[in-house]
Amino acid sequence: MPANSTGVRIVTDTTAVLPLDYVSIHSIEVVPQVVLFGEQSFLEDIELSYAEFIHRLKTSPQLPKTAAPPPDSLIEAYTRQLANTKTVISIHPSVEVSGTVRSAMTAKEYVFPDEDIRILDTRTIAGNLATMVILAEEWAANGVGADEIMDRLQAMIPRGRIYFLVATLEYLQKGGRIGGAAALVGSALQIKPVLQLKDGRVEPFEKIRTHRHALERLKGLVAEQCPRSPEAHLCIMHADALDEAQRLAGDLKSTLGFEHIPIYTLGASITTHAGPGTLAVGFFA
Repeated sequence: MPANSTGVRIVTDTTAVLPLDYVSIHSIEVVPQVVLFGEQSFLEDIELSYAEFIHRLKTSPQLPKTAAPPPDSLIEAYTRQLANTKTVISIHPSVEVSGTVRSAMTAKEYVFPDEDIRILDTRTIAGNLATMVILAEEWAANGVGADEIMDRLQAMIPRGRIYFLVATLEYLQKGGRIGGAAALVGSALQIKPVLQLKDGRVEPFEKIRTHRHALERLKGLVAEQCPRSPEAHLCIMHADALDEAQRLAGDLKSTLGFEHIPIYTLGASITTHAGPGTLAVGFFA
């Protein structure tokens, strides 16, 4: 595939939840996260499809675990990209929820200390991370240089918002990704909190009594905070809850007047920690 017009190449990982058909037609390297069921380990989207993961998750006697890509995986990705360019931008999730940035920095430090590899902790994950990767690729294809791309991505970080609902806090708690929402564990069983990703960590936003009311609050937050502009890059994310995600997209299209709102499936590595039934919105304020 020919390089984009600036020669800047992009590397990310599977927590960006990019559709496989999008990745296949762009020169983006997507490094797989590692999913572990007991002693078995799988490379996300390569050795374990999402359907297979959901089946295992629902039938396994123990919850899966995840691991960040090892530095070797980043080394391989950088090697492939550097064969076609002198500059790589490596875009990854918050260090608070994933060790991917640390693996990337290790790969650069020990194998590519003199190469122009820019590593970005986006302080986000999933749909908002996908937005940043897609924009970086578009900017590079349109001739924007690496310095400007990094400046634009950095400017997006404080604007990012992710609000989400989970079916149960069990997965976040057992996976160690619960952050400040730990204070909610052990509270009333019927509580359905609206959670947020804030400063790269999972934090409680508001306690709600029922799922229906929590879903209405989620819609209200988008209506209150999301700009009526393409610059908002509003998206919806779900874990094994496509029907509900589609209904939410339809409601928000009507409310905000958007023609299209992308829906992303939260992959195995994120569903491991959030759990099936998770529903989320992401945008840039």
